Amino acid sequence: MPPSTLDQPSQVPERALPKGLTEDVVRAISREKHEPEWMLRIRLQALEKLKTKKYPTWGPRLDELNLDEIHYYVTPDVREARRWEDVPREIREVYEKLGIPQAEREALAGVGAQFDASPVYHRLKEQWERLGVLFMDMHEAVRKHPDLVRKYFGRILPMTEHYFLLIHYAVWSGGTFLYVPKGVKVPLPLQAYFRMNYAAAGQFEHTLIIVEEDAEVHYIEGCSAPRYSMQSLHAGAVEIYVHERAHAKYSSVENWSENTFNLNTKRAIVEADASIEWIGGNLGAGVSMLYPSSILKGERAKSRHVSIGVASKPRQIVDVGAKVIIVADHCSATITSKSISMKGGISTYRGLVRVARNAKHATVNVECDALMMDRESWSNTYPVMDIQNPTALISHEARVGRISEEDIFYAQSRGLDKDEAVSLIVSGFAQPIIRELPLEYAVELNRLIQLEMEGSLG
Repeated sequence: MPPSTLDQPSQVPERALPKGLTEDVVRAISREKHEPEWMLRIRLQALEKLKTKKYPTWGPRLDELNLDEIHYYVTPDVREARRWEDVPREIREVYEKLGIPQAEREALAGVGAQFDASPVYHRLKEQWERLGVLFMDMHEAVRKHPDLVRKYFGRILPMTEHYFLLIHYAVWSGGTFLYVPKGVKVPLPLQAYFRMNYAAAGQFEHTLIIVEEDAEVHYIEGCSAPRYSMQSLHAGAVEIYVHERAHAKYSSVENWSENTFNLNTKRAIVEADASIEWIGGNLGAGVSMLYPSSILKGERAKSRHVSIGVASKPRQIVDVGAKVIIVADHCSATITSKSISMKGGISTYRGLVRVARNAKHATVNVECDALMMDRESWSNTYPVMDIQNPTALISHEARVGRISEEDIFYAQSRGLDKDEAVSLIVSGFAQPIIRELPLEYAVELNRLIQLEMEGSLG
């Protein structure tokens, strides 16, 4: 199941390293995870480069984030389990409220769970293990499959790309490793759920997905945190490699606490005749900056980005979008972005479409729809189109509006009260995104949007 409105932290005993980002902290994380020397070198290199890197200045202001007050490593005092019964009772209770074990039994090919910086459970159904599918915690993959991890880790997300990616490479912990061999098609989704449960903490999971030629997989990720009065930081990273004629679908619903800075980085590289789908919902965090990107590297590669963001609190900033970079012939991409702003929230679509000079006959369609619920809220659109080949066919459409009194009156004339009418209209607005999610995620995302809307009509 997806992130929930479950707000209470559990009473699981936790171990935290001292606040602040230092070499001692970085080395302690590496020791804790029993890493090889080459991974420690990556961490220390990122820490060194961080000294000369500056904060991003082009997006939302991040002045209120005090990095010296963050615990960069917090872990429950447990070991990872492969049987649900072996997970400590206190942690099981958190995930059982979210429906994880039930979903695993009924509709998933595998499931993973991470609590703060540590995985607590990973299991892949035997039928997929026999076909060579690998689905495990990233640290286990580093130990058991070092050659495969080294071949891909950090290759499409250079650590120097931005400040928070350097932090990520210095202190990353947890995350999912998913490898699907050539020709294997996994018809059921695999799911991972990340829970940031500790106050004033950071979560820095690294997810690495490799889909070999002619393979298919759907990976679902859910994220949440209880509500604390102290700041938290989420700076995860996702790398997806989609080889020739393969298909990958990545779905996520992120419902962080309002005191969380959600500064995530996600990217896929797509080879010839392959495709990637990004489906996402973003709620809760005080500041979100998230722009999943697709590099269409091979001929006829395709990408599809579908997302919705909800800014529902005063000064809450949901700054999200998508990036598509086309470097081969006959590639195509679609971007569909929807946002809802209410109660003084600020939603922003920030996108990039780049077609290289030698990439012929690219086709890209971008649609941005924004719904504002009151006069105190804001909606912005910042599309960048860098089209270097004249054969490209590019379209961009943006719409911004409020719910009209006529629409409300029409719904009321059919027997609904005003709140029910508004709820129905908003559900219809979000429906094109919600229907892309698996059923349990679709139901939960729709419920989360309705909860955010309460009392929002201005």
